[in-house]
Amino acid sequence: MYQAAIAWETNSPLSIEEVKVEPPKAEEVHIKMASSGICGSADHVLKGLLPLNFPLIPGHEGAEIVESIGEGVSSVKPGDKVLTLVVPQRRECSSCLHPRGNFCEKRDILPSSGLILDGTSGFTCKGEKIYNSFHTSTFTKHTAMPEIAVAKIDDAAPLGKVRLISCEVPTGYRAAVHSARVTPGSTCVVFGLGGVGSAIVMGCKASGASRIIGVDINEEKFPRGRALRVTDCLNPRNLKKPVQQVVVEMTGFGVDFAFEAIRLVDTMIAAWDSCHLNYGVCLIVGLAPSNSQLSLDTVKVISGRTLKGVCLGDYKTRDCIPQLVTDYLQKKINVDPLVTHQLPFHQPHKAFELYHTGKT
Repeated sequence: MYQAAIAWETNSPLSIEEVKVEPPKAEEVHIKMASSGICGSADHVLKGLLPLNFPLIPGHEGAEIVESIGEGVSSVKPGDKVLTLVVPQRRECSSCLHPRGNFCEKRDILPSSGLILDGTSGFTCKGEKIYNSFHTSTFTKHTAMPEIAVAKIDDAAPLGKVRLISCEVPTGYRAAVHSARVTPGSTCVVFGLGGVGSAIVMGCKASGASRIIGVDINEEKFPRGRALRVTDCLNPRNLKKPVQQVVVEMTGFGVDFAFEAIRLVDTMIAAWDSCHLNYGVCLIVGLAPSNSQLSLDTVKVISGRTLKGVCLGDYKTRDCIPQLVTDYLQKKINVDPLVTHQLPFHQPHKAFELYHTGKT
């Protein structure tokens, strides 16, 4: 039996419970969790804004150590350090085999069943099935998950820091560097200066953007944004005009690249409207609540600007995410500023309180 944080129903506090974890079956690994992060998508799950089955163990951004492996596992061994992958890579489906694809058909997101590949959840508590979160429940001290949902990383990696590289960093940093291919001298706007938005800012700066505009209603995030080289910070609530109009006026024609990392339809439209009418590129990084609809002016679509959805920076996860860890160890990227708090395992409620109050 191992400890885990369980959400018994939507909008309920997490409860630390003793859970039974099934031993690893064929093509599964049993891991000991070292560190887990909180992603905005996990908050959506707990609020019922994304359709998952309850009760469940949330979390998908984790760093851990392999304890044992099931039959047929070849990419990791006991003692290896690994990161969880919310989008796995089996290397067999149409997405995995396509040069630009990464949305593996063996994923358990959009939609999510709460089950791992063998059709079980992998957890029970008090005789009741406890559902899994995207194959990768991380709010637990031990878990078993598919081999294709973990990536082996360098043995020297500090697990308390590099856990962000399993989701937050590739989602944000790579969206700018790889998916958008931000160009030197370009102008960018980033909607949302939380963890993912800050990683986007880092990617824009690394790509040579000359101007980065940050948009957030929480002005406590502006000093950190400026430290990451945001040149202008806007609070839409303090503006007399729609923020997209202000961005267009500030830049003369609209930005070259716009990123939405708030997960709201209204800010997605604002990001789209902030782009240059002809060659602007708008990337939707945030995952909006289920059943949300995005409505655009068709005249503005035909003018040439681009709207693109992006998941984990279009990374082929098992192939590419370990390299990001190596880049961190070689000081090519620095994710340390993205870690604002570290709490013990038994305080997930405190972590979410900090998240909800905008302190992270």
